[in-house]
Amino acid sequence: MDLRQQQQKMVERYRETVEQRADIRRRQVETGSPFAADSAEQLRARAKRLVSKREADPGKLEPVPSDGGPVRPAVVLERILGDANDLQNVNFLARGARAARAVARVSIVEGGRRAGFGTGFLVGERLLLTNNHVLPDVATATGSFAEFDFESDADGVPKPVDSYDLAPDELFVTDPALDYTLVAVGAGSDARRPGAVHGWLRLIAQQGKIVIGEPVNIVGHPDARPKEIAVRANELLNQLPQFLHYRTDTEPGNSGSPVFNDQWEVVALHHAGVPDPDGAGWIANEGARVSGILRHLTAAALPPEQQALLAELGPQSVPVGPAPTEAAPVDDHSGGSGTDAQERRGVTGRTGAGRRRVVFLHGRGQQGHNPAELRAGWCRGLATGLAAAGLPPLDAADVWFPFYGDALASATATRESVALDTAATTAEAYVPADPGARTVYAALIAESAEAAGMPEPKPEAAQESGLLGGAVAALQRPLSWIAARSGLDDIVIAAVFRDVAAYLGDKSVRDTVLEAVLAGLPQDGEIVLVSHSLGTVVALDLCTMLPGGTSVPLLVTAGSPLGLDAVYKRLLARGAVRPGRVDAWLNAWAAADAVAIGCPLGDTWDRVRDVLCANPKDRAHDIAQYLSHAPVAAEIGRARSAGG
Repeated sequence: MDLRQQQQKMVERYRETVEQRADIRRRQVETGSPFAADSAEQLRARAKRLVSKREADPGKLEPVPSDGGPVRPAVVLERILGDANDLQNVNFLARGARAARAVARVSIVEGGRRAGFGTGFLVGERLLLTNNHVLPDVATATGSFAEFDFESDADGVPKPVDSYDLAPDELFVTDPALDYTLVAVGAGSDARRPGAVHGWLRLIAQQGKIVIGEPVNIVGHPDARPKEIAVRANELLNQLPQFLHYRTDTEPGNSGSPVFNDQWEVVALHHAGVPDPDGAGWIANEGARVSGILRHLTAAALPPEQQALLAELGPQSVPVGPAPTEAAPVDDHSGGSGTDAQERRGVTGRTGAGRRRVVFLHGRGQQGHNPAELRAGWCRGLATGLAAAGLPPLDAADVWFPFYGDALASATATRESVALDTAATTAEAYVPADPGARTVYAALIAESAEAAGMPEPKPEAAQESGLLGGAVAALQRPLSWIAARSGLDDIVIAAVFRDVAAYLGDKSVRDTVLEAVLAGLPQDGEIVLVSHSLGTVVALDLCTMLPGGTSVPLLVTAGSPLGLDAVYKRLLARGAVRPGRVDAWLNAWAAADAVAIGCPLGDTWDRVRDVLCANPKDRAHDIAQYLSHAPVAAEIGRARSAGG
């Protein structure tokens, strides 16, 4: 399918939806709301997503019927969607700038010469998404390259361009009908992957990212010029099963640009303007929906090594539920288990009617690992404990393992301010660059040292006056004290505290982690939630935002820092507030575990059963050691069996 044929298809789609657009306009005029044309399901999903991401006031969800009844647009749309879109937080600009870093100009090389340009954007550390008509085949992609930072800085000075060769021999998936190409990108001259330098945009498999009438924003390289953004007079006009129509300014060269909502989430891949069939210019713009692209990728028959590379898209990209239809359009994905696709990426387990699901929520430092193998390791540790308790083991395939390791790593990749080989101390090497996270990091070390009995008063939190001077530099002494008392290496302790601090102190990191976890959870029913280390902090936040039909008959926290003031006061609940959906709570801790220094939790939290585990000193923080403890395993086994 060439570009002329694609344009003809666009015109046909636009003509076929004349009556649909007229009906949309009629409803918008009648209600006085630009958002009034979408389905009740979609409006409800959009409102709940905005609240879950803390982009709108949770109190404004109260008018939304919880029984699936009709949504009143005047109440829900004006109060929730309007709350999120009419006035933007000033961080709208910073978030847009961060998203724009992943956008590149694609230079097409044929016969050793530049033959054209387009736009593309990173959707994984090594994965670039663009149009099929930009890179139609492996031959075209071979020799072509992506140019990042082809733009001007705040003073109007051109930035140094950072170029990367495409690597279609590693991965190349394309579809002319959806007009997309996903291609691997090689490492840079310094051997760094492009995503480690410029970040990437996650393709999200969750309903509720945009509704008709909301603004769209596009970042790209129109006419091959330095990077530009379209944020004025933009509006989503209509949603088709596989495409979106919207009003915005684009030019040739914008092909392959990401189409964003106001929260800078990708909702479509821009591919062209819809030409007026009478030759009077352009009448709309069209982009391929994220849902259609993800479904095509999931169905692609790729060799194992390419499937492994495709896993960089992350668990939040797994399509779930039925595909959108003409009769009942949805944003991107409705709810559902998505078991087959998710199981291939190792993030979820089988579902049995009436059975409780076991969910393992891992800690930090798991990036780059195979989630299925990690899950199997947890199951082996649990099997040891179950055998000691006289109970049968669990089948690893029955366990859900929402994996956020890569998402956490990417969200924090550019936030480390000191190279490990140049820092004067371990404490300095791992201090986060984000000011909020830096303050939490200092508080964690200071409070943990005090709890471990360090005789001198704890130092003050890190100050803005100097990253490596003053209080931050002084943190090595309490860090060394914690390491000496626990037997854990100070590097291990600092790395854990850094990631806990990044999660608690940087909203974007927290949102990234929670979104990845929510994408890999059962959507309803009872779950036995077993969490470890940073995962215990995530679990407490998660329990405040679980899907409506989900409850937690048993929460297990192991090796948890939840007893520290610096942690629990920064949770979404803003304190040691026991989650309402949790029935029983068991906390496993070890005296030698430096991360669990605030334990037992019963001194701070209500109705927690603390279990002291005799973990060996060299594996005091090991999740397998916690799960192999018979009393801990027995609680999990009995809770699982109680559900059938």
